[in-house]
Amino acid sequence: MLQVFTLENRRLENFLERHKAYYAYSGEIEVDRFLREILQKANEFVPSEAGSILLDDPMTKNSDDRMENELVFIATYGAHGEARLSKRMNARVGIVGHVYATGVAYMTDDVVDDPFFYPTLDLTDGFQTKSVLCVPVRIESSVCGVLELVNRSGPGGFREKDRRLLEIFADYASISIQNLLDARRAYEVAKRDGLTGLYNERYLHLRLTQELSRISRDGGDCCVIFLDLDNLKSVNDRHGHLAGSQVLREVGYLLRRTVTDERATLTRYGGDEFVLILPGHSLKEGLEVSEAIRAAIRSATFLFRPYGFNEPALNLQGVITASLGLSSIRSHATPGASVEQQKNELLRAADTALYRAKEHGKDRCVSASLEDARVPALSH
Repeated sequence: MLQVFTLENRRLENFLERHKAYYAYSGEIEVDRFLREILQKANEFVPSEAGSILLDDPMTKNSDDRMENELVFIATYGAHGEARLSKRMNARVGIVGHVYATGVAYMTDDVVDDPFFYPTLDLTDGFQTKSVLCVPVRIESSVCGVLELVNRSGPGGFREKDRRLLEIFADYASISIQNLLDARRAYEVAKRDGLTGLYNERYLHLRLTQELSRISRDGGDCCVIFLDLDNLKSVNDRHGHLAGSQVLREVGYLLRRTVTDERATLTRYGGDEFVLILPGHSLKEGLEVSEAIRAAIRSATFLFRPYGFNEPALNLQGVITASLGLSSIRSHATPGASVEQQKNELLRAADTALYRAKEHGKDRCVSASLEDARVPALSH
């Protein structure tokens, strides 16, 4: 059976941050398996010694000058295939660069005399490229990468019918990738809060259960932060609920900008409450993050541009602050207890600490005490 290599799913997700896919993704579709199937089918259509899928990187993509982009090997098979994973090629060079730039399939039976062939990778891994068939991969009407086959198996090189077959298959692959992106977005929308774009309460409980299960197996710590905005009601009362909703949107953006750890889960819990899950953070480390968030909200200027139906900018400074309560697994969850019990203890402790922050003057961060995990949850 053909052995196909792909980047791990976590890294593959970065290459799906394009077009209709607006959110980070960790869904049910196994992207690596999907890509392996594409290359396996391509090899069945046109048997070859090696093959690759290369995509441009949406994180660094230059929309104004495509030739400045880099193409990254995200799936490969053949000799030294695994070693090529994550290697980058500038779109200005090579047959893959030519196909990416022109959007036109290209075939050559003898790379020695080919004006576009770029032998750098052959020189580094010892693989000898003799013939190449390369077709563009599109999402909607935009070329985002290439599908490349190298050294056709059997007598002779690539033929015209091989090019036509691979172009048809690439169209199928492009549609499949688009479908994947659409499914990915639909999966994400179900987990997101429509106002802020952060995760919703349902996903919060799922992620916290997953994290607690992982820690019970592998060890480590995790911090939970409850955040409640101070004085949002006064904004609603004075300027209307459209202004309050815009403040919530801007807080969501501020949280994403302030909490940069890719492991973190940021959620809108409801109303003006937010909950953050920080895997790998102790209570002390969580407090540092909490203080950074509190300071960022305290110093932010909210509604600094027109909002709603041409409502003028309000430039609210020092009006919106935040109270934060935090807990951690190691400090506030009963060792050896069920995941559900630990989750309840963790959330209850952070919620109670938040209540104390409100009670003692707002605009502050408070760590939970050992007793907070055992008292009934408080509403505020």
